[in-house]
Amino acid sequence: MNTVRPQAVKPIDVAVGILMKANGDVLLGQRPEGKPYAGYWEFPGGKVESGEDILDALKREFMEELGVTILSAEPWCGVEHVYPHAHVRLHFYISRNWQGEPQSLEGQAFAWQGQVDVQPLLPATIPLIEDLNALRYALGV
Repeated sequence: MNTVRPQAVKPIDVAVGILMKANGDVLLGQRPEGKPYAGYWEFPGGKVESGEDILDALKREFMEELGVTILSAEPWCGVEHVYPHAHVRLHFYISRNWQGEPQSLEGQAFAWQGQVDVQPLLPATIPLIEDLNALRYALGV
């Protein structure tokens, strides 16, 4: 008897941005109704389109979701996470240089956070908070 193994699902690449103010505050957005994990807080971003550079995807998503122009961003870390609805590969960038004030263009709530205290956090985000705080502390923020 031959056993057919399911083909491994290729992860979906997602560009994720952490806007960081000079005082170390970071922007989190709340997932709107109608999306998986609605009501959970996350760093803004979205899917990378076929053939699109990750940084270009980040810039596009921030303009579409928040009306913000990313002027520069540095890669920070990458995380793979398997949710019930999707296997994602998250590419995190930190931007300290952007233009415009965030606006809720997709009906999402957002909040600037020093010590992150919004709940619930998207599961893939939780382990990064401690590392992010260590980074902010290392910068003297």
